[in-house]
Amino acid sequence: MGSRLRGSDAFRLKEKFVERRSFLKVSAAAGGALLVPVFGNAIAAEELLNPMAVQFKKSLADAAMNAATKAGAIYCDVRIGRYLNQFITTRDLNVEDIVNTESSGVGVRVIANGAYGFCSTNVMTLDSVADAARQAVAIAKANAKLQTEPVVLAPVKGVGEVAWATPFKKDWRAVPIAEKAEMLLAANKAGMEAGANFMRSMLFQVNQQKYFASTDGSYIDQDIHRLWSPFTATAVDKASGKFRTRDGLSSPSSMGYEFFDCKPENRIKAAGGVTTLYKGAYDLIEDARAAGRQAKEKLTAKTVEPGKYDLVLSPEHLFLTIHESVGHATELDRVLGYEANYAGTSFATLDKWKSKNFKYGADIVNFVADKTTPGSLGLVGYDDEGVAAKRWDLIRNGILVNYQATRDQAAVIGEKESHGCSYADSWSSVQFQRMPNVSLEAGKKKLTPDEMIKDVKKGIYILGRGSFSIDQQRYNFQFGGQLYFEIKNGKIVNQLEDVAYQSNTQEFWNACTALCDERDWRMGGSFFDGKGQPSQVSAVSHGSPTTRFNGVNVINTARKIG
Repeated sequence: MGSRLRGSDAFRLKEKFVERRSFLKVSAAAGGALLVPVFGNAIAAEELLNPMAVQFKKSLADAAMNAATKAGAIYCDVRIGRYLNQFITTRDLNVEDIVNTESSGVGVRVIANGAYGFCSTNVMTLDSVADAARQAVAIAKANAKLQTEPVVLAPVKGVGEVAWATPFKKDWRAVPIAEKAEMLLAANKAGMEAGANFMRSMLFQVNQQKYFASTDGSYIDQDIHRLWSPFTATAVDKASGKFRTRDGLSSPSSMGYEFFDCKPENRIKAAGGVTTLYKGAYDLIEDARAAGRQAKEKLTAKTVEPGKYDLVLSPEHLFLTIHESVGHATELDRVLGYEANYAGTSFATLDKWKSKNFKYGADIVNFVADKTTPGSLGLVGYDDEGVAAKRWDLIRNGILVNYQATRDQAAVIGEKESHGCSYADSWSSVQFQRMPNVSLEAGKKKLTPDEMIKDVKKGIYILGRGSFSIDQQRYNFQFGGQLYFEIKNGKIVNQLEDVAYQSNTQEFWNACTALCDERDWRMGGSFFDGKGQPSQVSAVSHGSPTTRFNGVNVINTARKIG
């Protein structure tokens, strides 16, 4: 279980095993009883800042691999994990919740008789992990009786003993809760002073200490850090009861706590100067102040007239459209139909890839998968099969050229090695294919958002993520945003409301007519991307420049039908 921290206990995180699902319940738990604000020392005692000894983890891994091999496995990998999470939730000028969780254990995956087997334990002794390995082999042998084709893994050369860590300057675990809570409360205050009636802000902080070993000869120790500080500003018209919200425009990041040390070079003016955007570090308080003002302005914004518009989409918005229509659609397990129950399969089937001429998008559309992008949520040294992080093309010059594959999928698409996109959200979860960072490359010609808008006669400029819907084939969709601005004859003229655009994946990306250059390229991301049954979550980023799409259908979401 996770530990809900109150009063003086908020500064003592006890060593205990917790269920891996505990941190998934944070959103619900955050709405619980009000906390009296507590300010004091950092959350973690010194021992929590120090990882388990590498030699201890290696001894556990060797015990598991030796036991699995003796029991009949031809392959074994071992993942030893320690997961530390802290979540802080505030409402207006109050701290609502401070939640800390820790989870530690060992997962063992094997191949025996041509089938997978998996078993995990949170008792980290040599005998316990050896027992888990033998149980995994027994499960594999039972699975083999029902399996029609043997599991074949793409080769991976063992890397010996290596270590990798997220680059950061300031460890969030060493920052006092007081400092974090005061920042969130200051953001709430700024938003309410600017026009919001209610403010809610949160801080998610994650540390995954992951050790991977396999019979291929790898012993990989990784220390991964991620954080995110979302908020929502709500403005209310008390006379009518109408309300509007504006969420934060930050991107989750794999930086350290220096993410909040925002300098002038991190600030970017949106087209028309309508708000401030951020690249790299983030000014939470400044964005909250803008959100309070803009939430109030949305109460009197002009409602959109439905019709065809040229859309100018900021990276803070477009990342979600990329995630749903390209990221999930090019996951090979969806393409093959292995993943179907959780949000469907994919229209981007193998026959389209084999044709070598399927026009996923316009000629200027280039998508890459990349687990090496600095600051991205998908940044790692190695995936959960011991494959080194890499970069590869998914769509080149508008043509579908590849997918996202793990070791047991690579041969299906003629690849000699895995793409390195295997992931499990816990030591007790089975690793499977998860999305790497999927990003749209910037345009080659110099172009700013303001210059892009100069050529738009009738359009809408959209910032921030909103509600969305997409079908079970990742094809037909509808997306909203946070801020909408009407464009007339090359100029932003006023704010709009009730906007959503509808299209299908192929039509939409073939309507792409212009891309801003590298100076405007930024990342957005999903901190809790769900997939699989039982469900797992992962974190992934998507980069893009501000991008233009011509002739897209826009609807008015407030209009009643009939």
